[in-house]
Amino acid sequence: MFFEIYSLDVSRKWQMLFQDPGTPLMEGIVDFHHDIMFIIIFIVVAVLFMITVIVHNFTQTENNETKAVMRGSHHTVLEIVWTIIPSIILLAIAVPSFALLYSIDELISPSITLKVVGHQWYWTYEYSDYSIDYSHINLESYMIGEEDLKPGYFRLLETTARVVLPTKVHIRVLITSADVLHCWAVPSLGIKTDACPGRLNQLALFIKREGIYYGQCSEICGVNHGFMPIVVEAVSLTKYSQWFSNHLDKSINFNW
Repeated sequence: MFFEIYSLDVSRKWQMLFQDPGTPLMEGIVDFHHDIMFIIIFIVVAVLFMITVIVHNFTQTENNETKAVMRGSHHTVLEIVWTIIPSIILLAIAVPSFALLYSIDELISPSITLKVVGHQWYWTYEYSDYSIDYSHINLESYMIGEEDLKPGYFRLLETTARVVLPTKVHIRVLITSADVLHCWAVPSLGIKTDACPGRLNQLALFIKREGIYYGQCSEICGVNHGFMPIVVEAVSLTKYSQWFSNHLDKSINFNW
C-alpha cells in the first residue's frame, strides 16, 4: 500500500456520538450540536419540573384556593413570559445556525478541483487540474467484495480506488450523476451533497488532518444502493504531489 494508515474515521460498534471531525465545517457542526443539546436538556428538565409541580399541587383533593386558581381564565404576565422566553431561545439558536449554513456555501479560491460522478452502482472521480496534453486522471471506485477483503479492511466500506486529497488545501468538489439520484456523503468531513442527473452541485472542502475517511451513498438509488462506499485518503501535500505525478504519467502513457 502506497500510504500508511493514519487513522480510521469510520462508525464503530455501539457508537453514540459523531465521528472525529476532519474539517472546520464538521467541527462547527459538532459544536453546534453540543450547544443545542445543552439547551434541549435544560428545556426538557424545566418542562418536566413544571408538569410535576402542577400534577402534584393541582389535584381534586386540594383546597378551595387552588380550585379558584384553576378556574382562572388566563394569567397575563405568565403568558407574556412564556411567549418571550421561547422567542429568545429561538433567536439564540438561529444566529449560530445561519452562520454555519452560510459557511457551508462559502467557496475560497480552490487550488484543486475534484469531479465526482455517481453511477449505478459505483463512483467515478476525475482530476483534471494541471493536466498535460488534455490528459487527466480518471478513477472508477467499486466496493471490494467480502472474499477480497484484506486484514484490517472494513466490510462494505472498502473500495478499489480511494480518493486521494491533500490536507490544508482548499478543494472544490463538483458532484453530478450519470443516471439516477445519488448522494456523496462522508460524515467525518461534514459532507452530504446530492448527485443529480443533469445538474452540477458544488461544495468546498478543507481537510485539516491526514487520515482515511469513510462514507456511503446516502440517497436510495436502486437495489445496490448499500454497496456504493466512499473512501477519502487525506495525505500531506508532498505525498499528494507524488501520487498525482505518478498517476498522471500512467494516464499519459495510456493515452499514447
